[in-house]
Amino acid sequence: MLASNPVDWMKYVVVTGGVLSGLGKGITASSIGVLLKSAGLSVTSVKIDPYLNCDAGTMSPFEHGEVYVLDDGGEVDLDLGNYERFLDISLTKDNNITTGKVYQSVIERERRGDYLGKTVQVIPHITNEIQEWIERVANTPSDGTNNTPDACVIELGGTVGDIESAPFIEALRQFQFRVGEENICFVHVSLVPVMGPVGEQKTKPTQHTVKELRGLGIIPDILVCRSENPLDEETRVKLAAFCHVSPDAVVSAHDVSNIYRIPILLEEQGVSDVLSKEIGFDLPKTRPLLDDWIRMAETVDNLEEVVKIAMVGKYTGLSDSYLSVIKALQHSSFEVNRKLQINWIEAENLDEKIKQENYEKYTEAWDALKDSDGILVPGGFGIRGIEGKIRAAEYARVNKIPYLGVCLGLQIATIEFCRNVLGMKDANSTEFDEDTSQPAVVFMPEISKTHMGGTMRLGTKPTPFLVEDCKIKRLYGNQSHVDERHRHRYEVNPELISKIESAGLMYVGKDETGQRCEIMELKDHPYYVGTQYHPEFKSRPGRPSPPFLGLLMASIGQKI
Repeated sequence: MLASNPVDWMKYVVVTGGVLSGLGKGITASSIGVLLKSAGLSVTSVKIDPYLNCDAGTMSPFEHGEVYVLDDGGEVDLDLGNYERFLDISLTKDNNITTGKVYQSVIERERRGDYLGKTVQVIPHITNEIQEWIERVANTPSDGTNNTPDACVIELGGTVGDIESAPFIEALRQFQFRVGEENICFVHVSLVPVMGPVGEQKTKPTQHTVKELRGLGIIPDILVCRSENPLDEETRVKLAAFCHVSPDAVVSAHDVSNIYRIPILLEEQGVSDVLSKEIGFDLPKTRPLLDDWIRMAETVDNLEEVVKIAMVGKYTGLSDSYLSVIKALQHSSFEVNRKLQINWIEAENLDEKIKQENYEKYTEAWDALKDSDGILVPGGFGIRGIEGKIRAAEYARVNKIPYLGVCLGLQIATIEFCRNVLGMKDANSTEFDEDTSQPAVVFMPEISKTHMGGTMRLGTKPTPFLVEDCKIKRLYGNQSHVDERHRHRYEVNPELISKIESAGLMYVGKDETGQRCEIMELKDHPYYVGTQYHPEFKSRPGRPSPPFLGLLMASIGQKI
């Protein structure tokens, strides 16, 4: 490690969770990373997911929320998106460790004979693999420099006590001795429920989960207690006494007005001081990064004028399915000084077919669409809701309503244009109709038709602009090309491009071969844009994604 670094050895913060899932371990881990970064440390992150899948790529959004895509094409847990956005870093697929990856690696090594004929067991072979993986990834630069990080925040998914987490808990127990107890801090996120007519805060669930964790050989240094309201002092003292944690290290993680207040909430309760003592680093007198977070949190709280964006999708009942899209919209709304209102519209309900079956749903969906300032059709797979999305794209095109189509949203807009402008009434994607006589969107020739996992066009690819001037190019600062992240199997039919463009729908950005359509823009429209890539994955607070920013600007009447 370079002598100029703020610490003389890699520091680790391990975040575990108890009682139940969904308490906010990912946001807690990200916020701790912000505190470390504000102290001058270079920070990276690791997410451990104890499922057997090798990655999140083949998992339904209903199972696990969105699939987050990294620069190297890794399809990972959505918490890595939180890390990237909070810490402004770029991670790799190795920053997401799964049981499947670990066992696959160990089995491959066994097949090569790396274990010299030994019986391969969970201990020591699986646990050693986990520890070596963490150390290797923790020392990989992630902030755009070639400097080794100073600190790594590790989040263990699931809940302590889950059988699938056992090898990881044991590996982390061993890991504290491997790296030195002075270089590692354990943070446990738990729940303090409120019961009874007087609203008594109950500590027993946290006592039991800490007892479970201690029984497995890990003693938490910091307790982060989720609750609706701030912890009572009596509750804090009781938790400290029964969980063997300093009262200063019992942190109230109560509800706040927006997520950008969470690092500030932790800081106000002295978490930075506890971390500095536990893992040994100095806190600087001034920390501009925290000042930036305070300003951002206050800005978000003070937004008043509303901008309404229609989100037309098929997972609208589960917002985690579109988490990065939501964040990109929020980042852009902050930039244009508007409070974001998302009108969630189930795409099926815009289809004429639903009109006869459920007229109320149909009219509600169309009323919400017409009440919106802009329309967004995000990425997705499968035929359900496609005709409704096509209707939404048509409405935006005809009525000059700002429209952004992401991945599938670009393909939808192309199909709609072919049907209603070019007169190709049977235009469709071969994803939805393999035998369509007028394929406007086709399967990419290099993609596997037999294996689902990791076989799409994935990760960051360059997209050169092919025009001198257009709205989307201006939003990107008139760059000659953009580097954005992809995740798709289908593309606009290359044989139709010239015909489509001659009618006014221009593909202003194509891949490096000049054949694959990446960015579309409609002439003579306030904002009708589509991207084959997923720009939401690179959006950051204070640096919103250009296509999303353009949608918000056009939706409030700003000229681009």
